[in-house]
Amino acid sequence: MIPCLFATDLHGRIDRYEKLFHAIETQSPRCVFLGGDLLPHPFHGGDGPDDFLAEFIAPRLESLRKNMADRYPSIITIMGNDDARIEEGAVQSIADRGLWHYAHQRRIELDRYRVYGYAYVPPTPFLLKDWEKYDVSRYTPPGSVSPEEGRRTVHVDRREIRRSTIAIDLRTLVEGDDLEDAVILFHSPPNDTVLD
Repeated sequence: MIPCLFATDLHGRIDRYEKLFHAIETQSPRCVFLGGDLLPHPFHGGDGPDDFLAEFIAPRLESLRKNMADRYPSIITIMGNDDARIEEGAVQSIADRGLWHYAHQRRIELDRYRVYGYAYVPPTPFLLKDWEKYDVSRYTPPGSVSPEEGRRTVHVDRREIRRSTIAIDLRTLVEGDDLEDAVILFHSPPNDTVLD
């Protein structure tokens, strides 16, 4: 196994990111997995700059890459259900600069491993629905809000919301691949598991 760090639910908190960047620089992992909920909440804000990705994340990663040189890790990221999907282009822009890999619904090669990223989660009680889908059917657990309700920061066709499921997406994502050396980067565990 390769030395890795995993972080999630940083929610745009500068103090949490500074701890992560310090750990990366001092521990020199081969890989860092960022499991979503990276940004300030789109409706509540946070303690960072308005354009958190361009004004904080990208410059700090640039600085880290400069300081670490060949020790700079592969950083593999997905978004989470508290991240506004309207920011996905900015997340990809950081990937285009080689600062991290954006893995949602993609396969990333990492040494002998295949890393699959997937950001969608089953229905939650929260109102932001950018990263929510039905799991295996149109079931919404008690206390949760259907993916067809709530708010989105990007337009999605209502037929897609009703018909697509996490199960279908995951089958498509890994179709035909040998999963023996696979790493799956989820924001939340699959429905009815004891992983959460």
